[in-house]
Amino acid sequence: QVQLVESGGGLVQAGGSLRLSCAASGNIFSVFAMGWYRQAPGEQRELVALITRDDSTNYADSVKGRFTISRGNAKNTVYLQMNSLKPEDTAVYYCNAKRHMGSLEFDYWGQGTQLTVSS
Repeated sequence: QVQLVESGGGLVQAGGSLRLSCAASGNIFSVFAMGWYRQAPGEQRELVALITRDDSTNYADSVKGRFTISRGNAKNTVYLQMNSLKPEDTAVYYCNAKRHMGSLEFDYWGQGTQLTVSS
């Protein structure tokens, strides 16, 4: 199992910045990617940003140039720096870890943290 603990959500004005943090623990040796997803009311959960073990990154088009994903020195922590926030970024943000077990891939999720961007 992999446990994920998020922090850093809150209320921010449009144009502002915020940083989310996620710390992973447990069987993290086979985690090959970590990232952030978000889900707005009435919408499906969507990928925001992903970073792999070799530090390759992938971003949703809607956040490119505004959000930056990075990993801490201990490699079990992932951050999402969010700049130039827009009201449409309002959502619950979930930390995600992807882990291989043999030929299978498993997703693990944090409890979610609310981001609200006011206009």
